[in-house]
Amino acid sequence: MTIAELLQSATEANHLSDSPRLDCELLLCFVLGVSASYSKTWPERQVSDDQSAQFNALLERRITGEPVAYLIGSQGFWSLDLEVSPATLIPRPETELLVEVALELSLPDQASVLDLGTGTGAIALALATERNNWKVCAVDLQQQAVDLAERNRQRYQLDNIRLFASNWFAAIPAQHFDLIVSNPPYIEANDPHLSQGDVRFEPASALVSGDDGLDDLRLVCAQGVDYLADGGWLLLEHGFDQGGAVRQLLEQAGFTSVTTHSDLNDLERLTQGRYKFPSA
Repeated sequence: MTIAELLQSATEANHLSDSPRLDCELLLCFVLGVSASYSKTWPERQVSDDQSAQFNALLERRITGEPVAYLIGSQGFWSLDLEVSPATLIPRPETELLVEVALELSLPDQASVLDLGTGTGAIALALATERNNWKVCAVDLQQQAVDLAERNRQRYQLDNIRLFASNWFAAIPAQHFDLIVSNPPYIEANDPHLSQGDVRFEPASALVSGDDGLDDLRLVCAQGVDYLADGGWLLLEHGFDQGGAVRQLLEQAGFTSVTTHSDLNDLERLTQGRYKFPSA
């Protein structure tokens, strides 16, 4: 079969996906070992029987709901192509808003930054790529995630990032950061979406945070003040309906300049706050 013929039949079979054609193109290009544009440039090229078999095996797994990123082992984020695995959350386009806002803040030229719950390292790597004079510390509870983020760091030869395992602030030496960023778990434990779609295949530890989805956000807001420099910023991603709760958590912890930003779908996605040391 040609690339065009194979993609046509596969797209029809993958009808339950939100992006059936794109899924099939990504899977086929992965099997062929070519760039994403190849299928559009050479639709008449023949696909071997072995390649068709490999593609169809991956397609069957996609039809059952397994994320494309896990099937091909990578996901684009910011300007990076990151290795991913079922040990980590798949980086999402909405999280790029956190990177954008962080880069717009007024920070020292050699700012010290902490990324809590780094997963693939997406946020930390994007910031370190854009600001090579920043010193970035990135932690995750899961050693598997730390190891994966380290491989991503090595791929882009970024020397301004330090990665290690920590349960939030537990293993971080006493110090003050100019900026703390985090995309923590924020889904309610009984949320029905956890048993639907791609999310079924992602680690629950990276998604769920107590009965109301706010347990980890509470912890980061409360303990973050002890790790921020005077005038330092805390940036938190959260659920679309949690903006009010996160603003309240930040204000209760003593943060000022509390502001919520909406994503491209006009949903509240990120809240920031600034911490000033109390006057003597």
